[in-house]
Amino acid sequence: MQIGVEDELHHLRSKATELLLKEDWKGYIDLYTHLISLCGDGGGGGDDGGGGGDGGAAAAAAAAKVHKTLCVALSNRAEARARLRDLSGALEDLDRLLQLDPSHLKTLVSKGKILLDLGRYSRASECFRRALSAHGAGGAESLRALLDRARRLEVRSRTGSLDLSDWILNRCVGNPPDLAEFVGPIEIRRSGLGGRGLFVTKSVESGTPLIVTKAVVIGRGILPEASNTADGSGNGARMVMWKDFVDRIISVAERCPKTLALIYALSTGEDEDDEQRSKLTIPSMNLFNPDTEDETFAVRNNELDVERILKVLDVNCLTENSVSAKVWGKNSGYSGVGLWVLPSFLNHCCAPSVRRLHINDWVVIHACRDIKAGEEITSAYFDVLSPLDKRREMAKRWGFECECERCRFEAEKAPFLKEVEGMLRGVDVGCVIVRLEQGMRKWGVKEKGRGFIRASFWAFYESVYGSEKLLRKWKGKVPKESEVGESIGESVGGDERVLKMVMKGLKRGGGVGIEVERALRLGRGTYGKVMKRQAMRAVVEQI
Repeated sequence: MQIGVEDELHHLRSKATELLLKEDWKGYIDLYTHLISLCGDGGGGGDDGGGGGDGGAAAAAAAAKVHKTLCVALSNRAEARARLRDLSGALEDLDRLLQLDPSHLKTLVSKGKILLDLGRYSRASECFRRALSAHGAGGAESLRALLDRARRLEVRSRTGSLDLSDWILNRCVGNPPDLAEFVGPIEIRRSGLGGRGLFVTKSVESGTPLIVTKAVVIGRGILPEASNTADGSGNGARMVMWKDFVDRIISVAERCPKTLALIYALSTGEDEDDEQRSKLTIPSMNLFNPDTEDETFAVRNNELDVERILKVLDVNCLTENSVSAKVWGKNSGYSGVGLWVLPSFLNHCCAPSVRRLHINDWVVIHACRDIKAGEEITSAYFDVLSPLDKRREMAKRWGFECECERCRFEAEKAPFLKEVEGMLRGVDVGCVIVRLEQGMRKWGVKEKGRGFIRASFWAFYESVYGSEKLLRKWKGKVPKESEVGESIGESVGGDERVLKMVMKGLKRGGGVGIEVERALRLGRGTYGKVMKRQAMRAVVEQI
């Protein structure tokens, strides 16, 4: 039987070469699937207990040839599946291949690389260790490099430690250091802001990374200015990019049960009333553990619901160029939209506690101010350096009403704020700031509240500190930039615009000591603890 299919196997191998040259990976996979079915279990042993002699030797040789063909077919199909990002299917082929040959070097290395891609660093280390142990004499240097990389990433996945100093000091030229999947001291709970949210299980300092994760899929492009497009809106280019992005999401979800389960864990945006929100399930954090096997999710959610996925994407995708984010590296000039599952649970707050740092396809969610244990971590969906009325308008456009601590505080202080707003006509912005500061002292507003109010009147502070004429006029009557920056940073989190204002003031006045420390602390809240002090100082001095 095995010898009978030898001609067909030869024909299929020739056809596979044609498909490989055309890079027709789907056809390539289908062909090898057929070839693998012809090989059966790999030929087993040539001796079934029957007679020996030349007939037995020929059968054994044929079985060995089929066994070799099966190994090559599984290896090639795994490589093609990996090219199409069907990593689960690729791992299945590699595991079957390792059952046939437990020390096969190429298979161990391929499996280790896929496990690295999936964030399963300890298992990747084991593959490279086995490869090095079995084939230490050949290619030992490259195997050791892979093993060292896997072990480094394993440490980073446990600690969340990041050091981008050299890359940042080199102006983000080339590839950044390897990032590893990391989930810090957070969990998903029911949120007072609506639906579900992320909460810290212990207190964390400003700048601390809380999530490091790679996008399920990300789409990027250079979008034309609206005025340069035929319809004057630029929507055509956006729709093309969005369609490609959605197609890629669907493709990944079809192939990976775990990815589908992750997508289905997100809201569709239709759970608007309190009763429906209360019925939303709280997913286990184990779902976001890269080491959780894909087979765990194979039984549930096995039907692809495209309509549901589209609704999920509509309300959960993040744009890289956001007021609460910073893009570093080669993609800073592009418009990007992506799906990062765990960060999608972040709710909005006008006193946000986290910011995003985008590096290639990765996002780092870091604390932008100190966060107390048990506090919900939140992000800004829109520009929160705005007064209450404007923030309410922006929230309405997003389809919700914000009732965060800051909004409630400013609503309670409405008479005082209206009094200040009544001064706006007929006086310069410096006078507004002076009277605002006097009013906060008169009304006994505490430091956190001062930060809220200063953030709401940010445009006035920015105008004063940006004008040498106004600074000379109101010298000694308006607070220093570093004081205002620290106040805003501790209340509503780090922001690059505030940091620029602080640094401009330091350069103007030659600030030292405590003012420099304030700027560096604000820098950590703005960019995160992803670089050493020297690099942070260089960054804040250049903005």
